[in-house]
Amino acid sequence: MSGFGPTAILTLEDGTIFEGQAFGAAASVAGEVCFNTSMTGYQEILT
Repeated sequence: MSGFGPTAILTLEDGTIFEGQAFGAAASVAGEVCFNTSMTGYQEILT
């Protein structure tokens, strides 16, 4: 995948893998995935 940032891989507990573009600090991390369908307020979800 080409783009602006390095390739990032999100692997879910069931083994599903998603590939995308990373932003921010380069590190291996674990965290929560948030699904949002609203058209506003997405900035608050990233922080």
